[in-house]
Amino acid sequence: MTTLERVSYLKGLADGMKMDDSTNEGKLLLNIIEVLEDVAMDMADMGDDLVGLSDQVDEIDDDLAALEEDLYDDMEDDDDEELYEVECPSCGDVICLDEEMLDKGEIECPNCGEKLEFDFEDACDCDECGGGDE
Repeated sequence: MTTLERVSYLKGLADGMKMDDSTNEGKLLLNIIEVLEDVAMDMADMGDDLVGLSDQVDEIDDDLAALEEDLYDDMEDDDDEELYEVECPSCGDVICLDEEMLDKGEIECPNCGEKLEFDFEDACDCDECGGGDE
């Protein structure tokens, strides 16, 4: 039995007892029942609102799950990319660079603005690419 049904039952009891507001006690009890009825209606309205909010939260949760899936899929693809750490000779800040940034040949230190240059022509010591001594 819901709260509103229970209050309706009390209201029916008061009517069946032929309670009226001619006495102080009758006036008090009828007003209490009236307040209880208002509270029960407010609670029923809040319950309806809660169901609506719950549905909206479920929709938001589904949308967020889809966004997280897309985001983490993109991040997993980025994880395959190799990163290199370079220390700035001016400020000592360690910078993480990817292959694309190294291919540019230079980058500005994000901490101090120092121009860092990268030259890989003589970096290989193997005989196959001609970088080693013969």
